[in-house]
Amino acid sequence: MESQDGAKCCVRCGEHKPRTAFARKRSNLDGLQHHCRNCASDYHRARQQALGRKVRPKAEVPEGHKFCLKCGEAKPWSEWHRNATASDGLATRCKACRAIDGRAGHLHRHYGLTEAERDAMVASQMGLCVICLEAPPVHVDHCHKTGRVRGVLCFNCNAGLGLLRDNPDVMNRAADYLEGNAWKPTLVAPGVYRLPS
Repeated sequence: MESQDGAKCCVRCGEHKPRTAFARKRSNLDGLQHHCRNCASDYHRARQQALGRKVRPKAEVPEGHKFCLKCGEAKPWSEWHRNATASDGLATRCKACRAIDGRAGHLHRHYGLTEAERDAMVASQMGLCVICLEAPPVHVDHCHKTGRVRGVLCFNCNAGLGLLRDNPDVMNRAADYLEGNAWKPTLVAPGVYRLPS
């Protein structure tokens, strides 16, 4: 079923196609499948649907683009991470979808929260950081000893708690310092100092 110009006829669709349109099969005399890649794909899709399995939707995409199953959009190759093990060399989800899944996975792994639970916490705080009451809360705050989630804070307040080592005594001294109260120890007797209350 091979013509003179190097094309081959597909046994399913009957069309003459170039040899590159056929998958390899070493046991055949010409080293190629009897049916073209498109016919093989259509047959496999129909077979999987007949067996009741989930089938990836077939989407026509322009050259230099790939279809993302997560968001349902065809995006250019620049919107995809590389994956050397994939047949096309690109990841299965676009960069934007991977970022969304990454944030959701981070919340679940580190805090045991879903995005809906985090959003409910933000709503209960009226959409504000519970410390400064100004900035929008974007960082989940938790106790480093117990792992218990305390709330959702803005970046600056969350970083401030971490830099003060989550120590209430240090934070109280910092508040006294800001209010102008001297927190330095005073000398009462030789070698005896009194800390401020």
